[in-house]
Amino acid sequence: MLSYRHSYHAGNHADVIKHLVQVAIIDYLLKKDKPFCYHDSHAGAGLYSLASEQALKTAEYETGIGKLWQHQPVSPALQSYLKVVKALNSDNELSFYPGSPKIAELMLRPNDSIQATELHPTDYPILASQFTRRRYSRIEKQDAWAGFKAMLPPLHKRGLVLIDPPYELKHEYEDVVAGLKLAYQRFPQATYAIWYPVIERASVEAFIRELVNTGIKNQLRIELCPLADTNSYGMTGSGMLVINPPYTLADTMRQALTEIQPLVAPNGDWQVHQLVLE
Repeated sequence: MLSYRHSYHAGNHADVIKHLVQVAIIDYLLKKDKPFCYHDSHAGAGLYSLASEQALKTAEYETGIGKLWQHQPVSPALQSYLKVVKALNSDNELSFYPGSPKIAELMLRPNDSIQATELHPTDYPILASQFTRRRYSRIEKQDAWAGFKAMLPPLHKRGLVLIDPPYELKHEYEDVVAGLKLAYQRFPQATYAIWYPVIERASVEAFIRELVNTGIKNQLRIELCPLADTNSYGMTGSGMLVINPPYTLADTMRQALTEIQPLVAPNGDWQVHQLVLE
């Protein structure tokens, strides 16, 4: 299992794939005038300094966003993603990296709503302080699954729910499946984006099968693995399982991953597959 606190891994290859998918979905939702809700289940601190002790200890951003920072993007999703990151950094120097709730804050309109839950005693107040002036926001120090019960369905009828647990304990895979079922029952029209680490391939495939076996339709798998599969400890890649994806998402991500693979995963691989039809 992982020990995955965001501040140690901000901007790494897992954040790149996670946030590319998030940005692409939000871009699609923004095409309609009607407001929507963004819900973040494991929100973290929201914004990370790449000069912090934690970030410098691992320096994982150097093989993630660091590889893309000076790149001139071609694909629309990569353009949007880099635009958001650059909005937080001046003088063309990469100093800060946004977590998923900060990305949502930078992209959403004033009448869209943001909901987030975070339990970590250090991260929660940092996160909450960033939303004190935003009218339509609700940031709670709460367990992710309790947050689903308390906040879903939201007022808006459209939305994106990002599920991004640390996977520190084996039962978290089961928790994700149970949490997804609960959330989907309450808010079935939303798009769900579930991040997962690739640590040991057999376990990953078992987890994916459990998600498929929920019977929920329209599931799209997106994965980026800079390293080959291994049986030893360590994350070789990660992916996003997206439910109710925008119809454009598969092609959008194929274009973006084709572009970034030579930079972020030159010896690795990626995949975009529709696992369950609509």
